[in-house]
Amino acid sequence: MKFNKKQGRFLNNTISEWETNGTITKETANTLKNSYSIRPFDYKKLAKYSFWVAIICAITAFAAIIADTFLIVLIERFFSSSEIGLCLIFAVLATAIFYAGLKRRQKRPEKIFSNEAIIFMGVLSTAASIAYLGNAIDTGSGHFSILFLLSTVIYAGLALWFPSKLVWLFSLLSLGSWFGAETGYISGWGAYFLGMNYPLRFILFGGILVGVSFFLKNNSKLSEFYKPTYIMGLLYLFIALWLLSIFGNYGDMDSWYRVKQIELLHWGVLFGLVAVGAIYYGLKQDDYTSRSFGITFLFINFYTKYFEYFWDATHKAIFFLILAASFWFIGKRAEKIWNLEFLKKDKQVNDKKNNG
Repeated sequence: MKFNKKQGRFLNNTISEWETNGTITKETANTLKNSYSIRPFDYKKLAKYSFWVAIICAITAFAAIIADTFLIVLIERFFSSSEIGLCLIFAVLATAIFYAGLKRRQKRPEKIFSNEAIIFMGVLSTAASIAYLGNAIDTGSGHFSILFLLSTVIYAGLALWFPSKLVWLFSLLSLGSWFGAETGYISGWGAYFLGMNYPLRFILFGGILVGVSFFLKNNSKLSEFYKPTYIMGLLYLFIALWLLSIFGNYGDMDSWYRVKQIELLHWGVLFGLVAVGAIYYGLKQDDYTSRSFGITFLFINFYTKYFEYFWDATHKAIFFLILAASFWFIGKRAEKIWNLEFLKKDKQVNDKKNNG
């Protein structure tokens, strides 16, 4: 077996610790260490990033074409058909791409990133088809959220059919876009929907998405979609909480400017409590995702509040000293916990040796 350097170090340290603790013999440790090798270079990551860069470059090239006036005229002449015609052209193109991607994945399943890159191009073609469909059926009502809902249904169906976590991710992005646009349309594009501004309603949306992710986790047929749903739910939830802690439940900038920051403190407290709750759950359930989101956004909350309340009144050097001291404190605490854990193990090893 071959592993990258990080995995190799972990395995080597684990085997060495087992040998030190007397869990395995020296001969067994040597056998285990000789059973794997370390790759000098992580080509998997290189492949992954290369395909993403290729896609970004292709999108940039397309944008450059659109920005060129001569090419715009040429494209307009070439695509002289109706909006519905362009919709069908991109729909057929998307179908062909998805079919090719599915067949290639069946034949070459080890080509993970190139297969996903092909599927991503199908996603873009689908989006273009839906956009032209929207132009074709537009009545001027402004109810364009239905296009996001259509995108959600199509992407979710394709994700379940393939299956593909990447396409599922786009279905969740489309679902969030639909939720924001639909609530805006229902409220007449006012500031509030059922008394909630956009950040507050997306807290509800993110919370529901997190709840749905646990349903997927317990469903054997849908469990592979648990992780992207869980991460997107937490992302919606925490970004919305962060924005709410800054702007409160206000729908326009004029109203927000008239209030004092101290009046928004309770939203910051709510943000902090949810972050602490995520950290607690992550530690209790050994959930790295929840723990990481909680720690990251707890610090974002602290430093956002610092900027809001103390930035103007504090010398910048003092601010960065506080920043340095806080991270030093975190590092020291983490080091202490780490040392206590390993000192405890060392004590157990020594006790075994003395008793032996």
